[in-house]
Amino acid sequence: MFELLFKYSRATFERGELAFASGWPVWLLVALIVAAAVAVAVTLARRQQGLGLAKASALGVLQVALLALLLVLAWRPALVTQTLRPQENSVAVLLDTSGSMLYGTGDESRLQQAIAALSARALPQLEAQFDVNLYAFAGDLVDLPTKKLDQVPPPGAVTHIGDAVLGVLRGAQSGAVAAVVLVTDGNDNSNDFDAAKIAEIASFGVPVHTVGVGAESIPGDLELEDVQVAPVGLPGSTVSAQVSIRHDGAALAQLKVYDGDKILASEPIPLPSGSGVTTRWIDLDVGPVGVRDLKFALDALPGEPNTINNSRLRPMEVPQQRRNILYIEGEPRWEYKFIRRAIEDGGAVRVASLLKTTANKLYRQGIESAEELTNGFPEDELTLFHYDALIVGSFEAAAITPAQQDMIREFVSRRGGSLLMLGGRRGLADGGWGATSVAEALPVELPTPEGPTFTRAAAKAHLTDAGRTSAITRLDSDDAANAKSWEELPELADFQHVGKLKPGALALLEATIDGKNEPLLVQQRFGNGMSYVFATGGSWRWQMQLPHEDLRHETFWRQVLQGIATTAPQAVTLSSPSVFYGDQSEVPLRAEVRDKLFKPTSDAVVTLSVSDGLGPPTEVSMTPVAGEHGVYQAVYETQHTGMFRFDVSAQRADEKLGSAQLAVRREDGVLEHYHVQQNRPLLERLAAATGGKYFALDDLSQLPEAVSFSEAGTVERQVLDLWNMPIIFLVLLALKSAEWLLRLFWGRL
Repeated sequence: MFELLFKYSRATFERGELAFASGWPVWLLVALIVAAAVAVAVTLARRQQGLGLAKASALGVLQVALLALLLVLAWRPALVTQTLRPQENSVAVLLDTSGSMLYGTGDESRLQQAIAALSARALPQLEAQFDVNLYAFAGDLVDLPTKKLDQVPPPGAVTHIGDAVLGVLRGAQSGAVAAVVLVTDGNDNSNDFDAAKIAEIASFGVPVHTVGVGAESIPGDLELEDVQVAPVGLPGSTVSAQVSIRHDGAALAQLKVYDGDKILASEPIPLPSGSGVTTRWIDLDVGPVGVRDLKFALDALPGEPNTINNSRLRPMEVPQQRRNILYIEGEPRWEYKFIRRAIEDGGAVRVASLLKTTANKLYRQGIESAEELTNGFPEDELTLFHYDALIVGSFEAAAITPAQQDMIREFVSRRGGSLLMLGGRRGLADGGWGATSVAEALPVELPTPEGPTFTRAAAKAHLTDAGRTSAITRLDSDDAANAKSWEELPELADFQHVGKLKPGALALLEATIDGKNEPLLVQQRFGNGMSYVFATGGSWRWQMQLPHEDLRHETFWRQVLQGIATTAPQAVTLSSPSVFYGDQSEVPLRAEVRDKLFKPTSDAVVTLSVSDGLGPPTEVSMTPVAGEHGVYQAVYETQHTGMFRFDVSAQRADEKLGSAQLAVRREDGVLEHYHVQQNRPLLERLAAATGGKYFALDDLSQLPEAVSFSEAGTVERQVLDLWNMPIIFLVLLALKSAEWLLRLFWGRL
């Protein structure tokens, strides 16, 4: 209809510029229109006596519009466009032949649909105007020299869209590519098709027209989109895994977690109506030392089209280690007693505490030996750095020396330990900590106390937005139930004003006191470690005012203590971008090595031992990373699928600096079965960034015209007349008819 009225397509108008082909000055056109308007006004004033101002004005507007339009036509309005010169430009057509293109509707796959649509609606027109080069791609780019779409290679195991487009653009040497046509479902699993790669593609100045294939949602299909769980666990501890389930429509999903053949957990997860992603937490008992070969799996729904994407594999290394927390408290109080009670049966985390009972007496609990903490708070970094976390309760800063205060700051910044400061009569600002170097590490700006900042007033705790997604403040796996659980907790017995949050700090909990919301639990990264402030000493009332079987107080403190202890790094750490590699044989590994005082060292000998379960361990040397002090790297090439265990050890001269372990699982033929719905937003973003356009398969007949407007190749300028558009004559007829009808109606013909 658009072309019927306006002679040319919508794309032609979008790409063209309006101009007058007569060459006459525009000011003359304006002057003539003004003169015509004056003449019409004078004529109506003389000859239409008694018509009235309103009726005369209506007739005048119609007559002036008619004359103005005729004058504009006399100036020859035209559309100036630039199009590719026929037979002098090349166009690259890239067809996705990865495994996800085998999905489809009915008996026809996406690949078959794409080939049929290209053959019928686009390729003949493109080949009539341009030199068309056909390519197929999955992991690698394959040239189709015979230009036969029925000779595409077998389905590939991965999809690397960005690499395929860049391969074509970089390979165009003498013969420039005027445009790229990308036919795909957008299911890229290269992990590097980001904004930087799109910008690199756009820098070539060649428009990329994307053709989306496949449905944007798949009703009746569940997908375990992601699983986030710590790669290393503590023996005997409980870890929380975050699972994300993509769904289209309401359903009741049954999630099960296996360690090999042993089931660790099973939980029903209600999914709301509509399309989206539902995220839930699930708790897992880590068990003894060893490797947990975890499999997260959703039971298949009746008639579900794709069940391969219902599971995810995540190995977890459980090394022989225990985390240590030092807790110093300046007065006997209920908070101290209940915190110790919450963790006393936790074998994964040990709390060694110093309780100041009198001015010159300290009471030790949870110590490993008679010598531990005999002199009170550690006097040297080596002793303090033995701990993974430090809790400071209602304890005055003046009770330790300035050097020990500096050690606390370094404990967080350099050692990477966690610091948790609690509210109390002698804590935080009231304890003089705002004037010490420790204040630099805290996530809040401690106020200068004009009076006590600690008050016995009751305060009501509630979650913030950040707290809703934190594992520390999770009392229930369901978000709504978790928020309700916090609202049901009794009021706190006291509260301490801690001042403003520093930039980068996050409040996980707030407290309502005297009708105002103030920070209650705040966290922030400082250097290599984390610092926290819990602005109360009265959380024990959660336990005292709830039934004895209610374990929310113990759950909260266990999560806090385990969370602050396990985030602290050891002297030697080993990591990889992922613990699961699908259809990728190379496993990048990174080791960070520090000495006993946690200073990075680059003169160590770092050895990596690899066990693949099929033979004796092999050793791989790790090399220092240029520009990163204390960092070593290696890339291990896996020869088969299965579980791989990596053990790194670092030694400097005769001194063993430490060791670390990591488990990785490798599988083939899985990536293409995830995210199989069309990723239209990615394709639209790529097209927009390069000056191209997104097309659905049904609109593919419009593609050849869009390609012809590319400015990347050899172009020619066209001037398209607009004076003879059908819409012009319809408007002229409408104006004159409207005037005639009005005159007829008013009896003034």
